[in-house]
Amino acid sequence: MKEPQLKITQRMLPHWEYDGSTYFITFNTWERLELSPAARQIVLDACLFLNTQRYDLFALVVMPDHAHMLIRPLPKTEEAYWSLSSIMHSIKSYSAKQIPKVMPHIGTIWQPERYDRIVHNDRAFTAIWNYLCQNPVKAKLATSPENYPFLWQES
Repeated sequence: MKEPQLKITQRMLPHWEYDGSTYFITFNTWERLELSPAARQIVLDACLFLNTQRYDLFALVVMPDHAHMLIRPLPKTEEAYWSLSSIMHSIKSYSAKQIPKVMPHIGTIWQPERYDRIVHNDRAFTAIWNYLCQNPVKAKLATSPENYPFLWQES
């Protein structure tokens, strides 16, 4: 593998990618569309589908109007890693086609961008993991992380 590279892009939000890094990603529904439980399951399954193929997924929670992921993209070739934009395109595109099959919605499902942040150290990783797992509890969707069906953690 070649020397890691920093790539900086921007649409409305800045996106920094550094080869081999771990990221905390948040993506939101369009105009705070509330996903049904069946739709949340579709998003969860879409995120899990590419785990170990395009990225290592450490934790994931799908809330009614957003999702959080803690991931590390894997090498795509000897020269490059899977980009966050290609990973997110796959997840959002697939789930956007499937969600209207399980809930009444016509139109846009996802906001066009995502919030992403490089996780710089173990302390930040642990803090993000805890935040992600406690998200459904703080939102009063479950009494404990284990009771929320749209939370996945690497075991």
